Amino acid sequence: MAVGTKDLASENLRGFDDDRLVDELKKAKEELFNLRFQSATGQLDNHGRLRAVRKDISRIYTEMRERELGIGLPPAKRAAADQAAEAKDAKDAKGDKKAKKAKKKTKDES
Repeated sequence: MAVGTKDLASENLRGFDDDRLVDELKKAKEELFNLRFQSATGQLDNHGRLRAVRKDISRIYTEMRERELGIGLPPAKRAAADQAAEAKDAKDAKGDKKAKKAKKKTKDES
C-alpha cells in the first residue's frame, strides 16, 4: 500500500506544471510544520500523516529533479516531444520502405 496523498501520486505530479509543483511543495512543507508542532504539543491524532507528508515532499522533489535532468518532462514539452517522436517514426518507416524496394530491385537485377 502506497503512503501519501492520492492527489500527489507520481502519475498526477507528472501532469503538473512547474509552478504548481512549487505550490504543492510549499503547502506540503507548511502541513509538515503544523503536524510536527501538533506532535510536540501532544495534539497529533494521526502519527502516520507525518510519514505520508514527508513522502509527498520527497515525491515532489524527485519530479522536480527529473525535470532538471531532462528525465521527466513538463506536460507542454512532453506533448511536443511526443509529436516529434511520431514524426521521426513516420519518416523512418518511409525510409525503410525505400530501402526494401532498392534491395529488392538490386536482387531482381542479379
